[in-house]
Amino acid sequence: MTPETGSTEMWKITLGELDEKMGVKIVEESVDRVVATMPVEGNRQSFGLLHGGASLAVGEAVGSWAAVIHASTLGKTAVGVDVSATHHKSAREGLITITATPIHLGGTLTTHEVLITNEAGQRLCTLRITNLLLARKA
Repeated sequence: MTPETGSTEMWKITLGELDEKMGVKIVEESVDRVVATMPVEGNRQSFGLLHGGASLAVGEAVGSWAAVIHASTLGKTAVGVDVSATHHKSAREGLITITATPIHLGGTLTTHEVLITNEAGQRLCTLRITNLLLARKA
């Protein structure tokens, strides 16, 4: 679901096809914080570890959702322009939590830090994502 042109109503997250296949669940959504969870099972690479690409995919999704929520309050939408990640630790099982918080909420750019943690609260991955805010197309 895309916000309507001219509306400043806060956008509500809608999962995409990849998010659904990865088992992503939304826990919290606001301008200040977006939180989601994802199972490790079904998102592992051939060595049995959480796939780094899965971490990037879910981290980019959560960070982008956070940017679109902010943008929607300005009557805009957001598109990603940069994402980077550092993998600190891996996981073989359980549920990971993905939390996006703003570093900068501007009228043109947003930057969010996205933390991926395991059930023990240990940091698995840190992402930084920058999104460009654009006028919505009719």
